Amino acid sequence: MGTEAHPSPGGIAPSGGEFLLRLPARIATPEDFSEQQRMIGATAERFAREEVEPAAEELEKPDLERLRALLRQAAELGLCAADVPEAYGGLGLGLGCSTIIADRIARYGSFSVSFSGHTGIGMLPILYFGTEAQKQRYLPRLVSGEWIGAYALSESGAGSDALAARARAELTPGGYRLDGEKMWITNAALASLFTVFAKVEGERFTAFLVERGFAGVSLGAEEHKMGLKGSSTRPLLLAQAQVPEANVLGEIGRGHVVAFNILNIGRLKLAAACLGGARTTLADAAAYARQRQAFGRAIAEFGLVRQMLAAIAADLYACEAAVYRTVGLIEARLEAAAGAPGATPAGLEAFAVECSLLKVAGSEMLDRAVDLNVQLHGGYGYVQGYAAERAFRDARVNRIFEGTNEINRLLISGLALRRAQKGELELMAAIQAAQDELLARRAPAAAEPAARIWLEGARALLLLLAGSAWRKYQEQLAEAQPVLAALSDLMLELYLAQSAALRSAQAAPTPQAETHALLARSALARGAERFETAARRLTAAVAEGDAWRTLNAARRRLLAREPEDPFRLENQVAEAVLEKRRYPVEW
Repeated sequence: MGTEAHPSPGGIAPSGGEFLLRLPARIATPEDFSEQQRMIGATAERFAREEVEPAAEELEKPDLERLRALLRQAAELGLCAADVPEAYGGLGLGLGCSTIIADRIARYGSFSVSFSGHTGIGMLPILYFGTEAQKQRYLPRLVSGEWIGAYALSESGAGSDALAARARAELTPGGYRLDGEKMWITNAALASLFTVFAKVEGERFTAFLVERGFAGVSLGAEEHKMGLKGSSTRPLLLAQAQVPEANVLGEIGRGHVVAFNILNIGRLKLAAACLGGARTTLADAAAYARQRQAFGRAIAEFGLVRQMLAAIAADLYACEAAVYRTVGLIEARLEAAAGAPGATPAGLEAFAVECSLLKVAGSEMLDRAVDLNVQLHGGYGYVQGYAAERAFRDARVNRIFEGTNEINRLLISGLALRRAQKGELELMAAIQAAQDELLARRAPAAAEPAARIWLEGARALLLLLAGSAWRKYQEQLAEAQPVLAALSDLMLELYLAQSAALRSAQAAPTPQAETHALLARSALARGAERFETAARRLTAAVAEGDAWRTLNAARRRLLAREPEDPFRLENQVAEAVLEKRRYPVEW
Protein backbone atom coordinates (compact mmCIF):
# COMPACT_ATOMS: atom_id res chain seq x y z
CA MET A 1 0.00 0.00 0.00
CA GLY A 2 2.87 2.28 -0.73
CA THR A 3 4.24 1.06 2.58
CA GLU A 4 6.05 3.82 4.40
CA ALA A 5 5.64 2.51 7.90
CA HIS A 6 8.35 3.56 10.33
CA PRO A 7 11.25 1.14 10.78
CA SER A 8 12.55 0.18 14.17
CA PRO A 9 15.83 1.68 15.33
CA GLY A 10 18.74 0.50 13.23
CA GLY A 11 16.51 -0.26 10.24
CA ILE A 12 15.25 -3.53 11.71
CA ALA A 13 11.81 -4.67 10.55
CA PRO A 14 9.04 -3.23 12.72
CA SER A 15 7.64 -5.41 15.46
CA GLY A 16 4.41 -5.40 17.42
CA GLY A 17 3.91 -3.22 20.46
CA GLU A 18 6.45 -0.57 19.48
CA PHE A 19 3.78 2.13 19.82
CA LEU A 20 4.28 1.68 23.59
CA LEU A 21 7.96 2.57 23.29
CA ARG A 22 8.01 5.58 21.00
CA LEU A 23 5.92 7.80 18.78
CA PRO A 24 6.91 7.03 15.18
CA ALA A 25 7.95 9.70 12.72
CA ARG A 26 5.59 8.37 10.08
CA ILE A 27 2.87 5.75 9.59
CA ALA A 28 1.22 4.16 6.57
CA THR A 29 -2.13 5.83 5.80
CA PRO A 30 -4.90 5.57 3.18
CA GLU A 31 -3.41 8.69 1.60
CA ASP A 32 -0.43 6.51 0.59
CA PHE A 33 -2.56 4.13 -1.50
CA SER A 34 -1.41 3.50 -5.05
CA GLU A 35 -3.68 4.16 -8.00
CA GLN A 36 -4.15 0.40 -8.39
CA GLN A 37 -5.29 0.08 -4.77
CA ARG A 38 -7.75 2.93 -5.17
CA MET A 39 -9.19 1.32 -8.28
CA ILE A 40 -9.57 -2.02 -6.50
CA GLY A 41 -11.32 -0.29 -3.60
CA ALA A 42 -13.65 1.50 -6.00
CA THR A 43 -14.45 -1.79 -7.75
CA ALA A 44 -15.31 -3.48 -4.43
CA GLU A 45 -17.49 -0.58 -3.31
CA ARG A 46 -19.28 -0.34 -6.64
CA PHE A 47 -20.01 -4.07 -6.61
CA ALA A 48 -21.41 -3.83 -3.07
CA ARG A 49 -23.51 -0.78 -3.91
CA GLU A 50 -24.85 -1.91 -7.31
CA GLU A 51 -25.12 -5.68 -6.88
CA VAL A 52 -25.22 -6.58 -3.19
CA GLU A 53 -27.27 -3.81 -1.57
CA PRO A 54 -30.18 -4.05 -4.06
CA ALA A 55 -30.41 -7.77 -3.19
CA ALA A 56 -30.39 -7.23 0.59
CA GLU A 57 -34.11 -7.72 1.13
CA GLU A 58 -34.05 -10.94 -0.88
CA LEU A 59 -30.94 -12.19 0.90
CA GLU A 60 -32.51 -11.61 4.32
CA LYS A 61 -35.14 -14.34 3.73
CA PRO A 62 -32.46 -15.93 3.48
CA ASP A 63 -31.75 -16.74 -0.17
CA LEU A 64 -28.53 -18.72 0.00
CA GLU A 65 -28.44 -19.45 -3.73
CA ARG A 66 -28.46 -15.71 -4.42
CA LEU A 67 -25.69 -15.31 -1.86
CA ARG A 68 -23.66 -18.02 -3.60
CA ALA A 69 -24.18 -16.29 -6.95
CA LEU A 70 -22.99 -12.97 -5.53
CA LEU A 71 -19.87 -14.60 -4.09
CA ARG A 72 -19.14 -16.02 -7.54
CA GLN A 73 -19.64 -12.58 -9.06
CA ALA A 74 -17.18 -11.15 -6.58
CA ALA A 75 -14.71 -13.87 -7.55
CA GLU A 76 -15.15 -13.09 -11.27
CA LEU A 77 -14.19 -9.48 -10.51
CA GLY A 78 -11.00 -10.69 -8.82
CA LEU A 79 -12.16 -9.63 -5.37
CA CYS A 80 -11.42 -13.05 -3.87
CA ALA A 81 -7.92 -13.24 -5.34
CA ALA A 82 -5.91 -10.44 -3.71
CA ASP A 83 -4.02 -12.48 -1.11
CA VAL A 84 -3.35 -15.54 -3.28
CA PRO A 85 -0.26 -15.74 -5.56
CA GLU A 86 -0.72 -16.02 -9.31
CA ALA A 87 0.61 -19.60 -9.22
CA TYR A 88 -2.64 -20.65 -7.54
CA GLY A 89 -5.02 -18.56 -9.60
CA GLY A 90 -4.80 -15.40 -7.54
CA LEU A 91 -3.54 -11.90 -8.18
CA GLY A 92 -0.79 -11.76 -5.57
CA LEU A 93 -1.63 -8.19 -4.57
CA GLY A 94 -0.97 -8.63 -0.86
CA LEU A 95 -2.51 -7.67 2.44
CA GLY A 96 -3.01 -4.00 1.64
CA CYS A 97 -5.33 -4.72 -1.28
CA SER A 98 -7.25 -7.48 0.47
CA THR A 99 -7.84 -5.22 3.48
CA ILE A 100 -9.10 -2.42 1.24
CA ILE A 101 -11.50 -4.91 -0.37
CA ALA A 102 -12.75 -6.12 3.03
CA ASP A 103 -13.35 -2.49 3.99
CA ARG A 104 -15.05 -1.27 0.83
CA ILE A 105 -17.22 -4.31 0.23
CA ALA A 106 -18.75 -4.10 3.73
CA ARG A 107 -21.92 -2.15 2.92
CA TYR A 108 -24.32 -4.95 3.92
CA GLY A 109 -23.44 -7.10 6.93
CA SER A 110 -24.57 -10.54 5.82
CA PHE A 111 -22.66 -10.42 2.56
CA SER A 112 -19.62 -8.89 4.22
CA VAL A 113 -19.34 -11.67 6.80
CA SER A 114 -19.90 -14.36 4.16
CA PHE A 115 -17.28 -12.81 1.89
CA SER A 116 -14.72 -12.45 4.70
CA GLY A 117 -15.50 -15.96 5.95
CA HIS A 118 -14.57 -17.25 2.51
CA THR A 119 -11.62 -15.05 1.51
CA GLY A 120 -10.12 -14.68 5.00
CA ILE A 121 -10.45 -17.45 7.56
CA GLY A 122 -11.80 -19.84 4.91
CA MET A 123 -8.96 -19.52 2.41
CA LEU A 124 -5.90 -18.25 4.24
CA PRO A 125 -5.20 -21.32 6.42
CA ILE A 126 -4.28 -23.15 3.22
CA LEU A 127 -2.27 -20.24 1.85
CA TYR A 128 -0.23 -19.84 5.05
CA PHE A 129 0.07 -23.44 6.24
CA GLY A 130 -0.84 -25.74 3.36
CA THR A 131 1.49 -28.08 1.49
CA GLU A 132 2.16 -27.41 -2.17
CA ALA A 133 -0.27 -30.19 -3.09
CA GLN A 134 -2.99 -28.71 -0.85
CA LYS A 135 -2.51 -25.26 -2.37
CA GLN A 136 -2.67 -26.62 -5.90
CA ARG A 137 -5.79 -28.64 -5.16
CA TYR A 138 -7.83 -26.09 -3.24
CA LEU A 139 -6.75 -22.50 -3.79
CA PRO A 140 -7.72 -22.18 -7.48
CA ARG A 141 -11.22 -23.48 -6.69
CA LEU A 142 -11.61 -21.08 -3.78
CA VAL A 143 -10.26 -18.08 -5.68
CA SER A 144 -12.64 -18.69 -8.58
CA GLY A 145 -15.67 -19.08 -6.31
CA GLU A 146 -16.26 -22.62 -7.57
CA TRP A 147 -15.82 -23.69 -3.94
CA ILE A 148 -16.63 -21.67 -0.82
CA GLY A 149 -14.47 -22.01 2.28
CA ALA A 150 -15.39 -22.13 5.98
CA TYR A 151 -13.55 -22.27 9.29
CA ALA A 152 -14.63 -24.74 11.98
CA LEU A 153 -12.98 -24.00 15.32
CA SER A 154 -15.71 -23.30 17.91
CA GLU A 155 -17.72 -25.91 19.77
CA SER A 156 -20.63 -25.61 22.17
CA GLY A 157 -18.21 -25.92 25.11
CA ALA A 158 -15.14 -24.41 23.45
CA GLY A 159 -15.65 -20.91 22.13
CA SER A 160 -13.11 -18.45 23.52
CA ASP A 161 -11.25 -21.41 25.05
CA ALA A 162 -10.63 -23.04 21.67
CA LEU A 163 -8.04 -25.51 22.98
CA ALA A 164 -10.76 -27.13 25.11
CA ALA A 165 -12.19 -28.66 21.91
CA ARG A 166 -13.65 -32.16 22.28
CA ALA A 167 -13.66 -33.12 18.60
CA ARG A 168 -11.40 -36.15 18.19
CA ALA A 169 -9.26 -37.50 15.38
CA GLU A 170 -8.18 -41.14 15.42
CA LEU A 171 -5.47 -42.47 13.11
CA THR A 172 -6.76 -45.14 10.73
CA PRO A 173 -5.20 -46.84 7.72
CA GLY A 174 -4.75 -44.11 5.12
CA GLY A 175 -5.94 -41.19 7.20
CA TYR A 176 -7.93 -40.02 10.19
CA ARG A 177 -11.44 -40.57 11.50
CA LEU A 178 -12.99 -37.38 12.91
CA ASP A 179 -15.83 -37.25 15.40
CA GLY A 180 -17.41 -34.20 16.97
CA GLU A 181 -19.63 -31.19 16.42
CA LYS A 182 -18.48 -27.71 15.44
CA MET A 183 -20.76 -24.76 16.11
CA TRP A 184 -21.59 -21.39 14.55
CA ILE A 185 -19.88 -22.10 11.23
CA THR A 186 -20.20 -19.13 8.86
CA ASN A 187 -20.90 -20.21 5.25
CA ALA A 188 -21.69 -23.76 6.39
CA ALA A 189 -24.53 -24.32 3.91
CA LEU A 190 -22.43 -22.99 1.03
CA ALA A 191 -19.04 -24.44 1.87
CA SER A 192 -17.30 -27.20 -0.01
CA LEU A 193 -14.22 -27.08 2.21
CA PHE A 194 -13.85 -26.68 5.98
CA THR A 195 -10.74 -26.06 8.05
CA VAL A 196 -11.55 -28.25 11.06
CA PHE A 197 -9.72 -28.48 14.38
CA ALA A 198 -9.67 -31.72 16.38
CA LYS A 199 -7.45 -33.49 18.90
CA VAL A 200 -5.50 -36.45 17.57
CA GLU A 201 -5.94 -39.31 20.03
CA GLY A 202 -7.78 -36.81 22.23
CA GLU A 203 -4.65 -34.78 23.00
CA ARG A 204 -2.78 -33.22 20.05
CA PHE A 205 -4.71 -30.23 18.72
CA THR A 206 -4.51 -30.39 14.92
CA ALA A 207 -6.02 -28.75 11.83
CA PHE A 208 -7.55 -30.76 8.97
CA LEU A 209 -8.92 -29.86 5.54
CA VAL A 210 -12.32 -31.53 5.34
CA GLU A 211 -14.28 -31.62 2.11
CA ARG A 212 -18.06 -31.46 2.19
CA GLY A 213 -18.23 -34.70 0.19
CA PHE A 214 -16.17 -36.80 2.61
CA ALA A 215 -18.07 -39.69 4.20
CA GLY A 216 -19.39 -38.85 7.66
CA VAL A 217 -19.65 -35.08 7.07
CA SER A 218 -23.06 -33.42 7.47
CA LEU A 219 -24.67 -30.20 8.66
CA GLY A 220 -27.17 -29.27 11.33
CA ALA A 221 -30.05 -26.84 10.84
CA GLU A 222 -29.60 -23.12 10.21
CA GLU A 223 -29.28 -21.05 13.36
CA HIS A 224 -31.99 -18.39 13.84
CA LYS A 225 -29.78 -15.41 14.57
CA MET A 226 -30.44 -11.92 15.90
CA GLY A 227 -28.71 -10.43 12.85
CA LEU A 228 -26.78 -11.41 9.74
CA LYS A 229 -29.90 -13.22 8.59
CA GLY A 230 -28.70 -13.28 4.99
CA SER A 231 -25.67 -15.44 5.85
CA SER A 232 -25.51 -19.16 6.61
CA THR A 233 -24.62 -20.31 10.13
CA ARG A 234 -24.94 -24.02 10.90
CA PRO A 235 -23.27 -26.71 13.00
CA LEU A 236 -20.82 -29.02 11.24
CA LEU A 237 -21.38 -32.65 12.25
CA LEU A 238 -18.55 -35.18 12.05
CA ALA A 239 -19.59 -38.80 12.55
CA GLN A 240 -16.62 -41.05 11.79
CA ALA A 241 -15.72 -38.65 9.00
CA GLN A 242 -12.97 -40.08 6.84
CA VAL A 243 -10.16 -37.59 6.14
CA PRO A 244 -7.06 -38.56 4.13
CA GLU A 245 -3.70 -38.22 5.85
CA ALA A 246 -2.70 -35.77 3.10
CA ASN A 247 -5.35 -33.39 4.42
CA VAL A 248 -3.63 -32.67 7.71
CA LEU A 249 -3.00 -28.91 7.65
CA GLY A 250 0.34 -27.97 9.20
CA GLU A 251 1.81 -30.32 11.79
CA ILE A 252 0.13 -32.81 14.10
CA GLY A 253 -0.23 -31.19 17.51
CA ARG A 254 0.42 -27.71 16.10
CA GLY A 255 -3.14 -26.74 15.30
CA HIS A 256 -2.96 -23.86 17.73
CA VAL A 257 -0.37 -22.19 15.47
CA VAL A 258 -2.82 -22.35 12.58
CA ALA A 259 -5.80 -21.28 14.68
CA PHE A 260 -4.24 -18.31 16.41
CA ASN A 261 -2.49 -16.89 13.36
CA ILE A 262 -5.66 -17.14 11.30
CA LEU A 263 -7.56 -15.44 14.11
CA ASN A 264 -5.04 -12.60 13.88
CA ILE A 265 -5.88 -11.99 10.23
CA GLY A 266 -9.56 -12.51 10.98
CA ARG A 267 -9.41 -9.78 13.63
CA LEU A 268 -7.64 -7.37 11.31
CA LYS A 269 -10.10 -7.97 8.46
CA LEU A 270 -13.05 -7.68 10.85
CA ALA A 271 -11.82 -4.25 11.91
CA ALA A 272 -11.55 -3.27 8.24
CA ALA A 273 -15.10 -4.46 7.58
CA CYS A 274 -16.28 -2.38 10.54
CA LEU A 275 -14.83 0.67 8.79
CA GLY A 276 -16.99 -0.02 5.75
CA GLY A 277 -20.04 -0.59 7.92
CA ALA A 278 -19.50 2.67 9.83
CA ARG A 279 -18.93 4.62 6.62
CA THR A 280 -22.23 3.33 5.24
CA THR A 281 -23.98 4.07 8.53
CA LEU A 282 -22.69 7.65 8.57
CA ALA A 283 -23.97 8.25 5.03
CA ASP A 284 -27.37 6.85 6.04
CA ALA A 285 -27.45 9.06 9.14
CA ALA A 286 -26.46 12.19 7.20
CA ALA A 287 -29.08 11.56 4.49
CA TYR A 288 -31.84 11.05 7.06
CA ALA A 289 -30.80 14.10 9.06
CA ARG A 290 -30.95 16.27 5.95
CA GLN A 291 -34.42 15.13 4.85
CA ARG A 292 -36.20 14.56 8.17
CA GLN A 293 -38.16 17.65 9.26
CA ALA A 294 -39.06 18.56 12.85
CA PHE A 295 -40.31 21.87 14.25
CA GLY A 296 -40.24 23.32 10.76
CA ARG A 297 -36.65 22.53 9.80
CA ALA A 298 -34.31 19.65 8.98
CA ILE A 299 -33.04 17.85 12.06
CA ALA A 300 -29.52 18.27 10.61
CA GLU A 301 -29.71 21.81 11.98
CA PHE A 302 -30.09 20.60 15.58
CA GLY A 303 -26.95 20.65 17.71
CA LEU A 304 -27.55 17.26 19.37
CA VAL A 305 -28.06 15.58 15.99
CA ARG A 306 -24.82 17.18 14.82
CA GLN A 307 -23.08 15.75 17.88
CA MET A 308 -24.14 12.27 16.75
CA LEU A 309 -22.80 12.75 13.23
CA ALA A 310 -19.53 14.20 14.54
CA ALA A 311 -19.03 11.31 16.99
CA ILE A 312 -19.41 8.69 14.25
CA ALA A 313 -17.04 10.54 11.91
CA ALA A 314 -14.33 11.19 14.51
CA ASP A 315 -14.26 7.62 15.84
CA LEU A 316 -14.22 6.28 12.28
CA TYR A 317 -11.27 8.52 11.36
CA ALA A 318 -9.13 7.24 14.23
CA CYS A 319 -9.99 3.61 13.62
CA GLU A 320 -9.38 3.93 9.88
CA ALA A 321 -5.96 5.45 10.56
CA ALA A 322 -5.09 2.65 13.01
CA VAL A 323 -6.18 -0.17 10.66
CA TYR A 324 -4.09 1.01 7.73
CA ARG A 325 -1.17 1.91 9.98
CA THR A 326 -1.16 -1.72 11.10
CA VAL A 327 -1.47 -3.06 7.57
CA GLY A 328 1.59 -1.02 6.64
CA LEU A 329 3.53 -2.39 9.59
CA ILE A 330 2.63 -6.00 8.77
CA GLU A 331 3.53 -5.54 5.10
CA ALA A 332 6.90 -4.06 6.08
CA ARG A 333 7.49 -7.05 8.36
CA LEU A 334 6.58 -9.52 5.62
CA GLU A 335 8.85 -7.81 3.11
CA ALA A 336 11.75 -7.85 5.54
CA ALA A 337 11.17 -11.52 6.34
CA ALA A 338 10.70 -12.79 2.80
CA GLY A 339 12.01 -10.09 0.48
CA ALA A 340 8.52 -9.55 -0.93
CA PRO A 341 4.91 -9.94 0.18
CA GLY A 342 4.19 -13.63 0.48
CA ALA A 343 2.30 -16.43 2.16
CA THR A 344 3.76 -16.33 5.65
CA PRO A 345 2.15 -15.70 9.04
CA ALA A 346 5.31 -14.05 10.41
CA GLY A 347 3.95 -10.53 10.19
CA LEU A 348 0.60 -11.55 11.63
CA GLU A 349 2.14 -13.23 14.67
CA ALA A 350 4.39 -10.24 15.36
CA PHE A 351 1.40 -7.91 15.42
CA ALA A 352 -1.03 -10.04 17.41
CA VAL A 353 -1.36 -7.22 19.98
CA GLU A 354 -2.40 -4.73 17.30
CA CYS A 355 -4.77 -7.21 15.62
CA SER A 356 -6.60 -7.86 18.89
CA LEU A 357 -6.62 -4.15 19.65
CA LEU A 358 -8.15 -3.32 16.27
CA LYS A 359 -10.81 -6.00 16.62
CA VAL A 360 -12.00 -4.44 19.87
CA ALA A 361 -11.69 -0.88 18.57
CA GLY A 362 -13.42 -1.57 15.26
CA SER A 363 -16.32 -3.57 16.66
CA GLU A 364 -17.03 -1.05 19.42
CA MET A 365 -16.67 1.91 17.05
CA LEU A 366 -19.26 0.35 14.73
CA ASP A 367 -21.53 -0.47 17.67
CA ARG A 368 -21.52 3.17 18.74
CA ALA A 369 -22.19 4.27 15.15
CA VAL A 370 -25.19 2.02 14.53
CA ASP A 371 -26.63 2.84 17.95
CA LEU A 372 -26.41 6.57 17.26
CA ASN A 373 -27.98 6.04 13.85
CA VAL A 374 -30.98 4.25 15.37
CA GLN A 375 -31.32 7.09 17.88
CA LEU A 376 -31.10 9.70 15.13
CA HIS A 377 -33.83 7.90 13.15
CA GLY A 378 -36.10 7.87 16.19
CA GLY A 379 -39.03 5.44 15.88
CA TYR A 380 -38.12 4.62 12.28
CA GLY A 381 -34.76 3.30 13.47
CA TYR A 382 -36.59 0.65 15.48
CA VAL A 383 -38.72 -0.57 12.56
CA GLN A 384 -37.79 -3.49 10.33
CA GLY A 385 -37.19 -2.53 6.75
CA TYR A 386 -34.98 0.42 7.60
CA ALA A 387 -31.24 0.01 7.10
CA ALA A 388 -30.61 1.51 10.55
CA GLU A 389 -32.49 -1.30 12.32
CA ARG A 390 -30.81 -4.07 10.31
CA ALA A 391 -27.32 -2.61 10.74
CA PHE A 392 -27.86 -2.38 14.50
CA ARG A 393 -28.68 -6.10 14.71
CA ASP A 394 -25.96 -7.13 12.28
CA ALA A 395 -23.20 -5.26 14.13
CA ARG A 396 -23.79 -6.83 17.54
CA VAL A 397 -22.02 -10.11 16.85
CA ASN A 398 -18.74 -8.38 15.97
CA ARG A 399 -17.99 -8.07 19.67
CA ILE A 400 -18.39 -11.86 20.02
CA PHE A 401 -16.77 -13.65 17.11
CA GLU A 402 -13.02 -13.74 16.34
CA GLY A 403 -12.64 -13.96 20.13
CA THR A 404 -14.93 -11.97 22.40
CA ASN A 405 -13.85 -8.43 23.18
CA GLU A 406 -13.28 -9.51 26.78
CA ILE A 407 -10.85 -12.22 25.69
CA ASN A 408 -9.13 -9.81 23.32
CA ARG A 409 -8.75 -7.24 26.11
CA LEU A 410 -6.91 -9.86 28.16
CA LEU A 411 -4.76 -10.71 25.15
CA ILE A 412 -3.72 -7.13 24.33
CA SER A 413 -2.01 -6.28 27.61
CA GLY A 414 -1.26 -9.88 28.59
CA LEU A 415 0.64 -10.59 25.39
CA ALA A 416 2.53 -7.28 25.55
CA LEU A 417 3.66 -8.05 29.11
CA ARG A 418 4.66 -11.63 28.23
CA ARG A 419 6.74 -10.36 25.32
CA ALA A 420 8.38 -7.88 27.65
CA GLN A 421 9.27 -10.66 30.09
CA LYS A 422 10.83 -12.66 27.25
CA GLY A 423 12.87 -9.69 26.07
CA GLU A 424 10.96 -9.46 22.79
CA LEU A 425 9.61 -6.00 23.64
CA GLU A 426 11.70 -3.42 25.51
CA LEU A 427 8.77 -2.56 27.73
CA MET A 428 10.49 -2.92 31.10
CA ALA A 429 13.23 -0.48 30.06
CA ALA A 430 10.54 1.95 28.86
CA ILE A 431 8.70 1.63 32.19
CA GLN A 432 11.93 2.38 34.07
CA ALA A 433 12.59 5.39 31.83
CA ALA A 434 9.08 6.70 32.53
CA GLN A 435 9.66 6.31 36.26
CA ASP A 436 12.99 8.15 36.04
CA GLU A 437 11.29 10.90 34.05
CA LEU A 438 8.59 11.18 36.71
CA LEU A 439 11.19 11.65 39.44
CA ALA A 440 13.01 14.24 37.36
CA ARG A 441 9.68 16.04 36.74
CA ARG A 442 10.91 17.38 33.42
CA ALA A 443 8.46 19.58 31.54
CA PRO A 444 7.87 18.98 27.81
CA ALA A 445 9.58 21.27 25.32
CA ALA A 446 7.43 24.35 24.69
CA ALA A 447 7.88 24.01 20.92
CA GLU A 448 6.20 20.60 20.85
CA PRO A 449 2.73 20.51 19.22
CA ALA A 450 -0.05 20.16 21.79
CA ALA A 451 -1.23 16.83 20.38
CA ARG A 452 2.27 15.36 20.58
CA ILE A 453 2.71 16.56 24.17
CA TRP A 454 -0.53 14.81 25.18
CA LEU A 455 0.38 11.63 23.28
CA GLU A 456 3.78 11.41 24.96
CA GLY A 457 2.23 12.17 28.33
CA ALA A 458 -0.41 9.47 27.84
CA ARG A 459 2.24 6.95 26.80
CA ALA A 460 4.35 7.79 29.87
CA LEU A 461 1.35 7.42 32.18
CA LEU A 462 0.42 4.11 30.61
CA LEU A 463 3.94 2.84 31.30
CA LEU A 464 3.82 4.11 34.88
CA LEU A 465 0.50 2.35 35.47
CA ALA A 466 1.78 -0.87 33.86
CA GLY A 467 4.81 -0.78 36.15
CA SER A 468 2.62 -0.17 39.21
CA ALA A 469 0.32 -3.03 38.21
CA TRP A 470 3.27 -5.38 37.81
CA ARG A 471 4.76 -4.42 41.19
CA LYS A 472 1.43 -4.93 42.95
CA TYR A 473 0.34 -8.20 41.34
CA GLN A 474 3.59 -9.78 40.11
CA GLU A 475 2.87 -13.30 38.80
CA GLN A 476 -0.79 -12.95 39.80
CA LEU A 477 -1.35 -10.17 37.26
CA ALA A 478 -2.64 -12.70 34.72
CA GLU A 479 -5.53 -13.39 37.10
CA ALA A 480 -6.33 -9.70 37.68
CA GLN A 481 -8.61 -9.49 34.67
CA PRO A 482 -10.10 -6.02 35.33
CA VAL A 483 -6.58 -4.58 35.66
CA LEU A 484 -5.42 -6.21 32.41
CA ALA A 485 -8.56 -4.99 30.64
CA ALA A 486 -8.02 -1.43 31.87
CA LEU A 487 -4.40 -1.51 30.68
CA SER A 488 -5.66 -2.75 27.32
CA ASP A 489 -8.14 0.12 27.13
CA LEU A 490 -5.28 2.56 27.66
CA MET A 491 -3.23 0.85 24.94
CA LEU A 492 -6.20 0.91 22.58
CA GLU A 493 -6.92 4.61 23.09
CA LEU A 494 -3.24 5.50 22.79
CA TYR A 495 -2.87 3.61 19.51
CA LEU A 496 -5.99 5.21 18.04
CA ALA A 497 -4.99 8.71 19.14
CA GLN A 498 -1.45 8.30 17.83
CA SER A 499 -2.78 7.05 14.52
CA ALA A 500 -5.28 9.90 14.09
CA ALA A 501 -2.76 12.60 15.01
CA LEU A 502 0.01 11.24 12.78
CA ARG A 503 -2.32 10.73 9.85
CA SER A 504 -3.56 14.29 10.12
CA ALA A 505 -0.02 15.68 10.33
CA GLN A 506 1.00 13.75 7.22
CA ALA A 507 -2.07 15.01 5.34
CA ALA A 508 -1.11 18.65 5.96
CA PRO A 509 0.00 19.34 2.35
CA THR A 510 -3.17 17.84 0.79
CA PRO A 511 -6.41 19.62 -0.26
CA GLN A 512 -8.28 17.81 2.53
CA ALA A 513 -5.84 18.95 5.22
CA GLU A 514 -8.41 21.07 7.08
CA THR A 515 -10.90 18.20 7.25
CA HIS A 516 -8.18 15.83 8.46
CA ALA A 517 -7.25 18.32 11.19
CA LEU A 518 -10.87 18.68 12.33
CA LEU A 519 -11.40 14.93 12.50
CA ALA A 520 -8.09 14.28 14.25
CA ARG A 521 -8.71 16.96 16.89
CA SER A 522 -12.19 15.60 17.54
CA ALA A 523 -10.93 12.01 17.66
CA LEU A 524 -8.16 12.99 20.07
CA ALA A 525 -10.62 14.83 22.34
CA ARG A 526 -12.97 11.84 22.45
CA GLY A 527 -10.15 9.37 22.93
CA ALA A 528 -8.55 11.49 25.65
CA GLU A 529 -11.78 11.43 27.66
CA ARG A 530 -11.93 7.64 27.47
CA PHE A 531 -8.21 7.37 28.28
CA GLU A 532 -8.52 9.67 31.30
CA THR A 533 -11.47 7.70 32.68
CA ALA A 534 -9.63 4.38 32.40
CA ALA A 535 -6.43 5.90 33.82
CA ARG A 536 -8.24 7.33 36.84
CA ARG A 537 -9.84 3.98 37.65
CA LEU A 538 -6.60 2.08 37.16
CA THR A 539 -4.61 4.51 39.31
CA ALA A 540 -6.91 3.75 42.24
CA ALA A 541 -6.59 0.00 41.58
CA VAL A 542 -2.78 -0.28 41.48
CA ALA A 543 -1.63 2.25 44.11
CA GLU A 544 -2.60 3.53 47.54
CA GLY A 545 -1.37 6.01 50.12
CA ASP A 546 1.69 8.05 49.12
CA ALA A 547 2.13 5.96 45.98
CA TRP A 548 -1.41 6.83 44.88
CA ARG A 549 -0.88 10.53 45.58
CA THR A 550 2.33 10.55 43.51
CA LEU A 551 0.77 8.60 40.65
CA ASN A 552 -2.43 10.63 40.70
CA ALA A 553 -0.48 13.89 40.55
CA ALA A 554 1.48 12.47 37.61
CA ARG A 555 -1.78 11.52 35.91
CA ARG A 556 -3.09 15.07 36.17
CA ARG A 557 0.15 16.60 34.94
CA LEU A 558 0.78 14.18 32.08
CA LEU A 559 -2.78 14.34 30.74
CA ALA A 560 -3.21 18.12 31.03
CA ARG A 561 -4.53 19.60 27.78
CA GLU A 562 -5.28 23.06 26.49
CA PRO A 563 -9.10 23.38 26.47
CA GLU A 564 -10.96 23.57 23.18
CA ASP A 565 -14.68 24.23 22.84
CA PRO A 566 -15.98 20.70 22.12
CA PHE A 567 -19.36 21.87 20.89
CA ARG A 568 -17.82 24.17 18.30
CA LEU A 569 -15.49 21.41 17.13
CA GLU A 570 -18.35 18.89 16.86
CA ASN A 571 -20.39 21.37 14.87
CA GLN A 572 -17.52 21.87 12.42
CA VAL A 573 -17.07 18.12 11.94
CA ALA A 574 -20.82 17.67 11.42
CA GLU A 575 -20.82 20.49 8.88
CA ALA A 576 -18.12 18.67 6.90
CA VAL A 577 -20.19 15.45 7.02
CA LEU A 578 -23.39 17.17 5.91
CA GLU A 579 -21.64 19.06 3.11
CA LYS A 580 -20.27 15.79 1.66
CA ARG A 581 -23.40 13.83 2.70
CA ARG A 582 -21.07 11.08 3.89
CA TYR A 583 -17.76 10.50 5.64
CA PRO A 584 -15.85 13.64 4.64
CA VAL A 585 -12.42 12.15 3.89
CA GLU A 586 -12.03 10.59 0.46
CA TRP A 587 -9.34 8.19 -0.67
